[in-house]
Amino acid sequence: MAWVLLAVAGLLEVGWSIGMKFTEGFTRLWPSVFTIAGIAASMLLLSQAAKTLPIGTAYGVWVGIGAAGAAVLGMLVLGEPATAARIFFIVLLLVAVVGLKATSGH
Repeated sequence: MAWVLLAVAGLLEVGWSIGMKFTEGFTRLWPSVFTIAGIAASMLLLSQAAKTLPIGTAYGVWVGIGAAGAAVLGMLVLGEPATAARIFFIVLLLVAVVGLKATSGH
């Protein structure tokens, strides 16, 4: 169950990190409300997952999902550059996330 919570926390991190772009420095009400709610929910789920998973693994996977997801959505939705180097490093990040999961012992 901890891995499911962690995966959802990571996906929420993707959501709130992209959401920050739409808050315009937290000056727009509803994007700000949804972003803050996403941050809180993501942190809550991360903390629950970290009760049973090693914190280094949990945090690393959470950050990895969030960073890779935000980078991919940035390219697909926000028009950020999709260079071969960026895609390579996103794949490398995902390999690291899978490696952390595979070696966690849980």
